[in-house]
Amino acid sequence: MDSSLKIHAFDFDGTLTNRDTLLEFIRFVRGDKAFFLCMLRYLPLLLLMKLGLYPNWKVKQKVFAHCFGGMKLDEFNKWCVRFASENISLLRPKGIQKINEVLEEGCKVVIVSASINNWVEPFFAGLDGVTVIGTMIEERDGVVTGRFISKNCYGEEKVRRLIQLYPGRNSYWLAAYGDSRGDFELLDFANESHYKPFRK
Repeated sequence: MDSSLKIHAFDFDGTLTNRDTLLEFIRFVRGDKAFFLCMLRYLPLLLLMKLGLYPNWKVKQKVFAHCFGGMKLDEFNKWCVRFASENISLLRPKGIQKINEVLEEGCKVVIVSASINNWVEPFFAGLDGVTVIGTMIEERDGVVTGRFISKNCYGEEKVRRLIQLYPGRNSYWLAAYGDSRGDFELLDFANESHYKPFRK
């Protein structure tokens, strides 16, 4: 193993943030009333998902399409940038401190998230050396369709996407940071793993 290449892979929601950003983003863009009505509409599917009887990605895509399908991509991206700039308080200070420390050491940092790339990336816009791997959305003719063009970046998909970015697993040392069931495969894949590391 070439220990000169060191990669730190961080989950986003719950690990680097104190709340789920999909829900916060919906509330930020659509408002409390629309958020409540959306959650009420999909409550049966959300309950089935919690029981393991309905796929996580299907519920997520339905909720996303309901809230943002048909929005112009430029408008959507402007909301994403605004969301990040106005919600820095969602980030766990210890997590950002750790990212800054490993960047100063010359390590690579990858954010591996089930959330949508578009609103995760602006949180790290000022940090050189940070790459975001997330769930990617479809757009046609400059309009958000509401569908995903990648698999939900969750579980095994996190490992697959990381290998896609950094093939040759034996050529680097990997540390992983996560907080939920969706991170277990990534944590197991790493040389060094940290579960719920940045909480008080």
